[in-house]
Amino acid sequence: MSDQILFSDTYLTLSYHKSLDCIYADWIGFQNLQTIQDGCERLLEAMVEKGCTKVLNDNTRVEGIWSSAAEWVGVDWFPRVRQAGMKCFAWVYSPSAFSRLSTDKSLRFTNDVTGIQIFDQRAEAEAWLAGILEKSVN
Repeated sequence: MSDQILFSDTYLTLSYHKSLDCIYADWIGFQNLQTIQDGCERLLEAMVEKGCTKVLNDNTRVEGIWSSAAEWVGVDWFPRVRQAGMKCFAWVYSPSAFSRLSTDKSLRFTNDVTGIQIFDQRAEAEAWLAGILEKSVN
């Protein structure tokens, strides 16, 4: 996959993946309300800047619980990212049970989960996004 790094910090790296025409968000370590809000806002900006409608949100390297941000993600951020054009959101679970609970909690706060898929492996998420890309080309 070709990468163009758009943002990098200790808690998150955002890249544009040309082959999948998506923003790849690689979250790292323990997260809290502030890092989630800052990272999600940067992700939204990157999506708009690149004109992407797809996101690969990878929580593989996330540790612990971040449920303090779950309501904000579901109620505030997801509607805005949809309004900005997001159509497909591939969310890769963390191996951390607590992080998985936070992901699930975010989705319970989300009114419209259309186009959002949860995966256990990044390869599965990439295959799903590639399938979406293939369908849009044909």
